[in-house]
Amino acid sequence: MVNWHRVAFLVRGRSAIATLGALYVVLAFGWAAGQLTAGNPVSNVVLVSSFIGLPGLALLYGGYRLPRTDIRPEFYPTIANWCLGGLGLLLGILVLYQFEPAESVSDPFRAALVLTAFGSAAGFGVGLHDALAKTRALELEVRNRELRRTKEQLDETVARLEAANDEFEASNERLEQFAYAASHDLQEPLRMVTSYLTLVESRYGDDLDADGREFIEYAVDGADRMREMIDGLLAYSRVGTQGDAFEPVDLEAVFTAVRQDLEVQLAESDATVETAALPHVEGDRNQLRQLFQNLLSNAIEYSGDDPPRITVTAERNGTDWTVSVADEGIGIDPTDADRIFEVFQRLHSRDEYAGTGIGLALCKRIVERHGGEIWVESEPGEGSTFSMTLPAVSDRGE
Repeated sequence: MVNWHRVAFLVRGRSAIATLGALYVVLAFGWAAGQLTAGNPVSNVVLVSSFIGLPGLALLYGGYRLPRTDIRPEFYPTIANWCLGGLGLLLGILVLYQFEPAESVSDPFRAALVLTAFGSAAGFGVGLHDALAKTRALELEVRNRELRRTKEQLDETVARLEAANDEFEASNERLEQFAYAASHDLQEPLRMVTSYLTLVESRYGDDLDADGREFIEYAVDGADRMREMIDGLLAYSRVGTQGDAFEPVDLEAVFTAVRQDLEVQLAESDATVETAALPHVEGDRNQLRQLFQNLLSNAIEYSGDDPPRITVTAERNGTDWTVSVADEGIGIDPTDADRIFEVFQRLHSRDEYAGTGIGLALCKRIVERHGGEIWVESEPGEGSTFSMTLPAVSDRGE
């Protein structure tokens, strides 16, 4: 038995289809010439030769057009198989047909040419769709493999992130433990140092010269600064673990409370604070109060020689509010715009301005806990504008 797939594959599939089509075209012309020479009617010859030649032309043109379709080349033999299969099937029918009575067989050769031509064309059509379906199936399989690889990569990435998250949580826990130890184990010795230095000054102050009293003042001041830094570190470390649950917070009420907290500082500096209409945001009320208290306190501290002028505004951006605190103070060099949000990063000496170097780092940590970001726009001598994004309260339509 002939292995049609083997034969079709050896001639590359497409060539087999084109060759078969060319064969039927040649046979159509040959048959027509023979019939006309024999004196048969022209109309009958044209009709029958068309039945033979037109399917041949379809096969010939189809083989030529295959590369311009979506069918992959490895499936061209599939189409050729269907063509040859259709041819073989009808040939088999004709063989059986020959067992019919002789009077029912008018012209077996003509019938063979007509039926095999149509059978090949029909097989081509079926093969075309079969090959196209296989092409789609293979492409789908390739895409599925790519999707599986992508999913595996995503799973690996998620797994790595969950490792990283565990390490981050462990690091936060260690940081909180350190802060706890610092606040309890270190502050007690500091209180003792301060107490005994104060006791020395009160008991033996009259026996000390000016340098001695100055040295005691330096020591007490250093202990006080150390205690402030420890308190700041403790607050910084507990932003993510000791905060309250988020709830709708009225920033108008927050700023009213901040003004009360800074009442003395505002009065002594003759500061002016102007606030636009402020929205409700989703957040931790106490942490937001700490955030804006730090920003307003800084604006007062770094106001320069003139009375502080501070403006607070808010603008809606999609699902967030951008809240800005602007001042007309000494400003910041743009090259330091990122560094000021790091722990213990100071731009001025303690002789010029007091502080622990933790305030803006704490602000950044609070804003990040709220899913936002904080930045500063400033130029030396031109004031500073600190802006941050905070989540809007979705059910209030603000």
